[in-house]
Amino acid sequence: MDTQEFWKLIEEARSQVPATDDGDAVVERATALLSLRPAQEIVAAQQILQDLLTDSYRTPLWGAAYVINGGCSDDGFDYFRGWLITQGRGTFERVVADPDALAELPAVRASAADGLDVECEAALNMAWNAHRTATGADLPDESFTSHRPEPEADPDWDFDFDFEDSEELGRRLPRLAELYAEPDQVEASARP
Repeated sequence: MDTQEFWKLIEEARSQVPATDDGDAVVERATALLSLRPAQEIVAAQQILQDLLTDSYRTPLWGAAYVINGGCSDDGFDYFRGWLITQGRGTFERVVADPDALAELPAVRASAADGLDVECEAALNMAWNAHRTATGADLPDESFTSHRPEPEADPDWDFDFDFEDSEELGRRLPRLAELYAEPDQVEASARP
């Protein structure tokens, strides 16, 4: 399995669930499909998942997850990126390149209206569960590399602030800030 086949697997799973923005449903279906493949492909899928998590470990995306989920720990950022992977390659690549584009996604808009977190912890275990189903055993530890880099130093985000600086996040992620603004903040910003 290579990266393109992994994304085809995600798209196939998405095509077989009623609500494609439901990360848990996509993962359940993708896990079932993956478990039908040879064990070495399942192991390869875990490495691809790890690589995608590494590729998306970026400060601007973490800031977006912080806005959307009302805070975002290390684990919360992993779960958020797990959900993002379940949304398919096009969405994943667009959002990693421009995290503020999340404001356009129906699931994120619904999250803002309902106050629900956007995350999918189950995505992180997809290959593990598929391997157990297919072989009855855990993935071999040495079969993939896992590392968590520090957030990439994006020149536009290379400054000293924390994610609780809502004014700075609002400047850097304006569409998300507007979508998640408290009603009294929206009214105050509309006044002359």
